[in-house]
Amino acid sequence: MEPASRSPASRSADAEPGPASGLCRDCLTAFAGGSRCPACRSPRVVSHPELRRLAVAHLDCDAFYASVEKRDDPSLHDRPVIVGGGRRGVVSTACYVARILGVRSAMPMFQALKLCPDAAVIAPRMGRYLEVSRAIRAMMLELTPLVEPLSLDEAFLDLSGTERLHRAPPAALLAGLQKRIETELGITASVGLAPNKFLAKIASDLDKPRGFRVIGRAETLAFLGPRPVSLIWGVGRSAVAALEGEGIRTIADLRARDRKALLRRFGSLGERLWHLAHGEDPRRVTPDHPLKSISHETTFAEDTADPGLLRWHLWSLADQVSARAKARGIAGSVVTLKLKRADHGLVTRRHTLAAPTRMADRLYRTALSMLQRDMTSGPFRLIGIGLSGLAEAGAPEAGSDLLDPAEERRLVAEAAADRIRARFGADAIKLGRSLR
Repeated sequence: MEPASRSPASRSADAEPGPASGLCRDCLTAFAGGSRCPACRSPRVVSHPELRRLAVAHLDCDAFYASVEKRDDPSLHDRPVIVGGGRRGVVSTACYVARILGVRSAMPMFQALKLCPDAAVIAPRMGRYLEVSRAIRAMMLELTPLVEPLSLDEAFLDLSGTERLHRAPPAALLAGLQKRIETELGITASVGLAPNKFLAKIASDLDKPRGFRVIGRAETLAFLGPRPVSLIWGVGRSAVAALEGEGIRTIADLRARDRKALLRRFGSLGERLWHLAHGEDPRRVTPDHPLKSISHETTFAEDTADPGLLRWHLWSLADQVSARAKARGIAGSVVTLKLKRADHGLVTRRHTLAAPTRMADRLYRTALSMLQRDMTSGPFRLIGIGLSGLAEAGAPEAGSDLLDPAEERRLVAEAAADRIRARFGADAIKLGRSLR
């Protein structure tokens, strides 16, 4: 089928008569390779011998929440920006100016402001972020139906077979997508291009912000070898500690181990790690992957058993989960509490509600009852809350606890507060519970 129109990326790719290992990310000209574009002399080029043969990509927006806030308020352009739950909350994300000074996600706000006292602190606007996310998703779907979202600001794309339709290789389409996101939406994104999802996700994080990194098949083993095992997606602190206890610190160490021995020692995780250490990932890019849960967690700077501090963090996390559920128009029937003790032991509790909810008050009180049962097993280094069993939200929620007649009034008050924030801004009204 002949496409109805042809993009600049299409025209520039056609202009190169043979295989091209270079691509200008500014004017989208394909060329034989080099450090500058031969057409516009831009240094923003990507060159790789496998550039035209790779089709699996991971696109990740740069400091997404903070970037949207800077775009919407130009006065913040040169300022460090922290998005989080008020001046006494925790950091959801921070712009790169703040990150240079040491600010990180899940950091307590008081600690972030010590590192970056001049930062503008902005409460999350999940509805706004969802709106921008949908616009980015629509742009992706114009290139390929194989888009697998991971969150509001990142997704895998499989562009196999799209070159004939768009008359441009995947690399050119991705560079054009990056440029379009920046031009039309005013935010930036980084791209990783590779033979599979595992390598593509690693690549997208290598040159942030505004990066475009390629990991080819030929270089995979040499690239992965000296990297720490923590680079592998899903290998957290406890897995790193277990691997290091076996003398496995790098991916090369992992690759040198016998496959069956890893399976015996670590079970299915050992089998997965062996394949990933060899750069093997058979997972396909799966479109329309349903959202299974919404969760937030925070790691404390110091282990704590302070009931007041734990309750306050639990409320902040419940409020964030609620905001995301409300922005998506969904509710959930299962509330999960996650606690990690000082010895790294993990405690997970779940409670199934009589009716789905997206209200912060109901999430908080459900999780609080579970927390109170485990309070004596602290101190804790991490606390988190999740909502699963998701479905489209129906009518406004009503009180359902006969033992708590005040529940109905709290839910009505929360809905009223949501309407005020929607009209006058996130800081227009605050609950006393959110202050400390």
